Amino acid sequence: MTHPTDKRPRLLDLYCCQGGAAKGYADAGFDVTGVDLNQQPRYPYRFVQADAIAFVLEHGAEFDFIHGSPPCQHDSECQRIQANDHPDLIAPTRTALEATGRPWVMENVRGAVPKLRAPVMLCGQMLGLANYRHRYFETGGGFHLTQPGHPVHLVPQAKMGRPVPRGHYGQFVGNFSGVPLAREVLGVPWMNRDGIRECIPPAYAEHIGRAALATLAPVLGVAA
Repeated sequence: MTHPTDKRPRLLDLYCCQGGAAKGYADAGFDVTGVDLNQQPRYPYRFVQADAIAFVLEHGAEFDFIHGSPPCQHDSECQRIQANDHPDLIAPTRTALEATGRPWVMENVRGAVPKLRAPVMLCGQMLGLANYRHRYFETGGGFHLTQPGHPVHLVPQAKMGRPVPRGHYGQFVGNFSGVPLAREVLGVPWMNRDGIRECIPPAYAEHIGRAALATLAPVLGVAA
């Protein structure tokens, strides 16, 4: 796929939810299209309501780069505590991504690390955020990420879902309080609580997106 220099490369954002990753990729320079099984009225970019795996199998090759965030509930600590049952879509998503022949990244939570292949971990402190929120990223299709250095966690963290005391970082998960603070800290002013507690902060995706553009620029014919 070739592009005139005045057109941005196309990115497919699978399981997009409210668009935390999308914002970062757009800031990096991608033209973003999101796909989710559920309607996402807060999603800030082009949106398609569809099954993510079916969509990427049919249309994935039309995009220059693909991001997938299979639902993390199957491997999240909160859901295991509550004994809730959720589908495990990591392996089927990987198979679909590999079938496109495009470069890709797949994200999930710490509980999914044993299923991910050589994932790179991003932490908010690596990217200037007053938050930890570790997320793990497997890459494929010829794209690779370098693991950044991980600063020591020196700031105490509020208990899960609790109000954030002064001098602490928040854990914005579950039925947490402090939506305005979470919006500011994570850089997602358009999201509600449901979106915030599962989102990838845009800074993470912007970091990945810039690395992708630097790697893909010779192929895409665009500036990194």
